[in-house]
Amino acid sequence: MTPKTFKIKSFGCQMNVYDGERMAEMLAQQGMTAADDALDADLVVLNTCHIREKAAEKAYSDVGRLKREDGSKPMIALAGCVAQAEGVEAKRRSQLIDIVVGPQAYHRLPDMVAQAARGARPVDTDMPAAAKFDVLPLRRRAAPSAFLTVQEGCDKFCTYCVVPYTRGAEISRPWNDIIAEAHSLVDAGAREIVLLGQNVNAWTDGSHGLAELARELATIDGLERIRYTTSHPADMTDALIAAHGEVPKLMPYLHLPVQSGSNRILKAMNRSHTVETYLATLEKMRAARSDIALSGDFIVGFPGETDEDFEATLKLVDDVRYASAYSFKYSPRPGTPAATMEDQIAREVMDERLQRLQERINTHQLAFNRSKVGTDTQVLIERKGRYEGQMIGKTPWLQSVHVETSAALGELIDVTLVQAGPNSLTGAMLQKVAA
Repeated sequence: MTPKTFKIKSFGCQMNVYDGERMAEMLAQQGMTAADDALDADLVVLNTCHIREKAAEKAYSDVGRLKREDGSKPMIALAGCVAQAEGVEAKRRSQLIDIVVGPQAYHRLPDMVAQAARGARPVDTDMPAAAKFDVLPLRRRAAPSAFLTVQEGCDKFCTYCVVPYTRGAEISRPWNDIIAEAHSLVDAGAREIVLLGQNVNAWTDGSHGLAELARELATIDGLERIRYTTSHPADMTDALIAAHGEVPKLMPYLHLPVQSGSNRILKAMNRSHTVETYLATLEKMRAARSDIALSGDFIVGFPGETDEDFEATLKLVDDVRYASAYSFKYSPRPGTPAATMEDQIAREVMDERLQRLQERINTHQLAFNRSKVGTDTQVLIERKGRYEGQMIGKTPWLQSVHVETSAALGELIDVTLVQAGPNSLTGAMLQKVAA
């Protein structure tokens, strides 16, 4: 039977969120409606992430939970990076899975659903160069802050990472396609666009880079804010740094993963930067935009990491004073060089190091938030708060702000930041003095 309702559950990175939104748009274009609960849907798409250890096992566990008490189940599509990694093996491991579709082939999902309705169990993990973007539907609805994928894949081959194997080589979408989608997002209600890519600052059309793309997007009427993620230190050009100081719509926020504060570990990770070159890039950024909020990624417990290596990471966190950062325990991924390295770190050691690192990061995050108290700024309203009359939005520095206001979703409001906590701030509507 052809499904009439669907539910998409996306896990992992923002790229998966974007992919999930596009799949939903395609299914809606086929006349299907979104269901609130997976067990009430005719079709469930599990849009999986493969970054963490045991990701495949978690995906199959999620599949098993979709079996209803009466023994029935929805049509199940395994999508995303686990689907790419598992391929036809997924069907062998679980008879509940009807469709297996990789992240570069999800534009074929409607056809695969039709095949599954006729009794087939299709698999598509081809990785064509951005072919899916040519057939995705026009963006007709958008959140106040909307994702726009401009680049996919990775050529860096960090020794711990599966992305080059699940997302393929680096590809960049054409300039005109990106501009057209940006216009459609703004027409659909977006006030902020977040440019996405595994190495987003590697985007190029051969003659332009991300800096020129940001400058062009800034000319779109109705688009008020531009962000991008995730960047690689090797692709952080002087032109892009300069754009932060020259393009007001390019927000004062940079997420630039470093992963470790030890040059020895960075070399083992096959990261192309050193601590010194990374800090030099941040110094240039602060010179171009003095109020920049810096964010990063860290992995603790990489094979061979000594106490001295970890202390170097803590020192880097103190030197940079991150406004926010993400930190993870090393997770061995099958097929990656790091998974077979000697000197794997004991779990209890990783646990202790992660706790210490997160405490240090949280200290600097709270300090950054407190430094903004008393600042007058603009907040983009993105959702309702927990209480009546409360709304939540984002500052230019990507901080969440709770404010009592009658402003609607998508409005930019002027506030004074009056109180700061570790994860959010409180704002008060700025009282404007009549001329």
